[in-house]
Amino acid sequence: MTVIRVEKIRKTYGKVVAVEDVSFEIRRGEIFGMVGPNGAGKTTTIECCEGLRRPDGGEVNVLGLDPQADGNALRKRIGVQLQSAALSPRIKVWEALDLFASFYPSAVDWKSLMERMGLAEKRNAYVSGLSGGQRQRLFIALSLLNDPELIFLDELTTGLDPQARRAMWDLVRDIREKGKTVFLTTHFMEEAERLCDRVAILDHGRIIALDTPPNLVHGLKAENRVVFFTDDPLPEDGIRAVPGVVRVDQTADRVVVCGRGDAIVAGVVNALGAKGIRYRDLRTEQATLDDVFLAMTGRELRD
Repeated sequence: MTVIRVEKIRKTYGKVVAVEDVSFEIRRGEIFGMVGPNGAGKTTTIECCEGLRRPDGGEVNVLGLDPQADGNALRKRIGVQLQSAALSPRIKVWEALDLFASFYPSAVDWKSLMERMGLAEKRNAYVSGLSGGQRQRLFIALSLLNDPELIFLDELTTGLDPQARRAMWDLVRDIREKGKTVFLTTHFMEEAERLCDRVAILDHGRIIALDTPPNLVHGLKAENRVVFFTDDPLPEDGIRAVPGVVRVDQTADRVVVCGRGDAIVAGVVNALGAKGIRYRDLRTEQATLDDVFLAMTGRELRD
């Protein structure tokens, strides 16, 4: 079942075109990710779906409702974690949860939600005293108080350390396992690759690719890499003769073998053994969503 359908939306700010001709669908029960460089239009797109922005053209349908015309009905069924959100620094964790629960006619038990989010030990802590990860968990808890069918997460883990980021990933998976649908935006390709069932890559306000992470990586047809270190010289007729090897780059004792095919690793190891070449720290590197992202959007920095 489709829970979000976006058809050819457009949004401008003055002369700046933020979103142009964007169309996609999100299915019930999936984690759908939108990635792209700074200024690509991710936040504008998700805010059009949340009803926070009115698109200049096109159509947005969320849970069978128009986010603009049916905003009140929609907000009862969705949860939103904004990219920039704030609470009074002198409000306590339990006070924030109790306050926001009072906004809904039938909220979930915020005490159980506080336990689930790992915030029970911080129930009497002021928001100003929470770490970045704890604050994000609180904002997620606030977005879940109305037991929503659909959760929007905009740049959930920006500014978090690796440990807190992975804890957030576990929370998102837990949300999906509870039968929810998740629409998230992120700058982190590893995050999209680990979490998302499907990913849309947005660039200059347009979707330039949309598929599962494995299909996007496979479509890149990128080379696999075998990396190892050796103090022995490499004979010309050794590794370069392995089927599938495209090139061999050596800098001092570090060797990178680039090629295609699933058998390249075994071929390189067998060639090294046959020539009596001693090696250490051998590892493989395969293409990732990072490679897809850079290939499609370029490497230049953007503001």
